[in-house]
Amino acid sequence: MWLIVRPLPVPDVGTPPLSSSARLLWWQAGRQRGVLGASVAVGMIAMLAEAAAPLLLGRAIDEGLAQGFGTDLLVWCGLMALAAAVIVGSGVFAHTWDVENWMRASFAFSQLVGYKATRAGQAVTRKLPTGEVVTAVANDALRVGDMYSVAGRFAGAVLAYVAGAAVVLTEHLPLGLVIVVGIPVVAGVLGLLVKPLTSRQNAHREATGRLTALGADTVSGLRILRGIGGEDVFSGRYARQSQEVRRQGVRVAGLQSVLDGLQVLLPGLLAAAVLWLGARAVVHGEITGGQLVTFYGYAAFLSWPVMIATQMTHTTIRAVVSARKILDVLRVDEATPQPARPVDAPPAGAELVDEASGLVLRPGRVVGLVSADPDAAARVAVRLGRLDDAVEADTPVRLGGVLLADLDKEALRHRVVVAEATPHLFSGVLGEELDSRGRATEAELMAAVLTADARDVLDSVPGGLAGELPEKGRSLSGGQRQRVALARALLTEPEILVLVEPTSAVDAHTEARIAERVAEARRGRTTLVVTASPLVLDHLDEVLLLDDGRVTTAGTHAELLARTGDDGARYRAVVGRSMAEDGPPATDVSTDDMEGAVR
Repeated sequence: MWLIVRPLPVPDVGTPPLSSSARLLWWQAGRQRGVLGASVAVGMIAMLAEAAAPLLLGRAIDEGLAQGFGTDLLVWCGLMALAAAVIVGSGVFAHTWDVENWMRASFAFSQLVGYKATRAGQAVTRKLPTGEVVTAVANDALRVGDMYSVAGRFAGAVLAYVAGAAVVLTEHLPLGLVIVVGIPVVAGVLGLLVKPLTSRQNAHREATGRLTALGADTVSGLRILRGIGGEDVFSGRYARQSQEVRRQGVRVAGLQSVLDGLQVLLPGLLAAAVLWLGARAVVHGEITGGQLVTFYGYAAFLSWPVMIATQMTHTTIRAVVSARKILDVLRVDEATPQPARPVDAPPAGAELVDEASGLVLRPGRVVGLVSADPDAAARVAVRLGRLDDAVEADTPVRLGGVLLADLDKEALRHRVVVAEATPHLFSGVLGEELDSRGRATEAELMAAVLTADARDVLDSVPGGLAGELPEKGRSLSGGQRQRVALARALLTEPEILVLVEPTSAVDAHTEARIAERVAEARRGRTTLVVTASPLVLDHLDEVLLLDDGRVTTAGTHAELLARTGDDGARYRAVVGRSMAEDGPPATDVSTDDMEGAVR
């Protein structure tokens, strides 16, 4: 419609208050106040037109009985036709804006949760189960949106109830009091069921969240479960939790059905009582026949605003519960928060220094990091990208003498890129998934694929670069996924690139080609490769040996192999073990088990 001026989702969802669910919901109402105000205004017009119908009908009947067919009767009939036209016309706009209110709120909260999950990193999974985060997007955001979609009708219902009450009290006070008092009593009786219903909904919500988390964990670890013969046990747990979700759902549905039935029964009993009392009033000459129709009409109609108010109450309670769940995600402290006042970034070509280990990455050098403990070397590499401030609090890393935690985070992510050992791929067009920054040409994509020796991936994905990569790249072998991830890292073209075990899942011949090509592609740009493979180390400008968390010696691969003393012996022990583990050349098609062993 004409009021929709911004596409969905909006580019900036703003910074929400996190103090309470009420403030969060009110904040979102302010952000969509234009369409929300339009929905309220049109909802009021529609409900007022509906509220006028019983009065107009009663007047028309009295006029017809008193004067017969004439001008006055036609006037009342014309007013009824006008009210009907207003109801139809405003209803179209009201429905449109109700839906937009729902979409804007639901999209906004989904975006907020998504942005928090991407920015908080592993801090989210440390505090909350994965299923809770998924449910917050797939369920809670939609429930919160329901509240905004009902807001226009609720405002109209309140106004219509006040107007209808004024009419019946003016027409006949005793009968009007029966209606005005009776309907809130009905609403109060229905309201007694809301709290237990909410309690059951909360239990169902918790059970659903646990089921989602259990399902996500089981699917992600299916290969491991099969390896240890535990898939039957875990599928049994999932089945039991599914039955718990079903049981809680039945409890919710049972009470909801009672509430729905009473919403029809109690207003119906009230309308019957009004009709009986009204008929007696007509017999005694206290009201006219047309007024009896008016009273009956309002007894039936005013139950509709009450039902809308009950729906609004129910929807609001669900929205508050869901908003609390969303707040649980939004309140997670980011693993790497943006500093309030980022310091000026050092110029390009600055040294990257890990003070805890003594590692210094001088500009323009392609360096290897070797350790007898691969996890220790990986931790050093990950620190260089500032991926978790809590872990790095006592292990400062500086770029050009400036702490990484003091730099603008977005700028830092473009200057320093860390590609971890476990490749994470995303579904979508292969070329788009490789080009994570959306700026590479087809020639650059092909060059990165060639450098990572991943041309066979183009044959594995129908359509090549334009083909669809399935979720997590599951159609590819472990080695292919690793090489796709390597090509993606190379395409970021960062000032400093850190690669952790980039060739651990490929055979020796492929590893040798990748090592030569990556070293050549990154020559003259700061690069760190965490590996113990001699095939890779032999192509690097310099190799650093990490022992007990500290860099103890440096040199080329050949120099360290020939070096005497303890450092040389430790270096030969590490790379010699790596050569022994390589064994005979392997094929890349069946590297999933190798990948699991590396993990």
